[in-house]
Amino acid sequence: MTDRSGADPAPEEKPKVKEYDGTGITVTFEPRRCLHAAECVRGLPSVFDLEQRPWVQPGNAAPDLVAEVVRRCPSGALQYRPADGSAEPADTPTTVSRMPDGRLLMRGDLRVRSGMGERRETRVVLCGCGASGNQPYCDHSGACAGGDFDHAEER
Repeated sequence: MTDRSGADPAPEEKPKVKEYDGTGITVTFEPRRCLHAAECVRGLPSVFDLEQRPWVQPGNAAPDLVAEVVRRCPSGALQYRPADGSAEPADTPTTVSRMPDGRLLMRGDLRVRSGMGERRETRVVLCGCGASGNQPYCDHSGACAGGDFDHAEER
């Protein structure tokens, strides 16, 4: 299969996910999906601090507060697992918002298919221009990369 330019696409790599354990919660971070909305840093700077290593320290706040802030991450780059092993709950009903620049902001019980197969998701920002190198997720590499999230995000 070729992409729009006629070139063979690069082979899909398994996403790199970093895990940060805290008491009662584990936060995961997938760097390729981060769109720098900064909801985490603004929402809970004692846990999400870019000046610290590791930059995510879920033990610095109550697990329910960490979970609340992680759910603000529009791209789903940040996710969490409670200590009981359950999955992050999905928003109901599922919502889809088209941002002015074409990206799709989706929240709910989602199944996203890519070259790596199908993934269960609760929050994603999907590419609207077709230029992302991380299809179907937006990676800010194309024409739909210029917007912010404030006008599309419902809280």
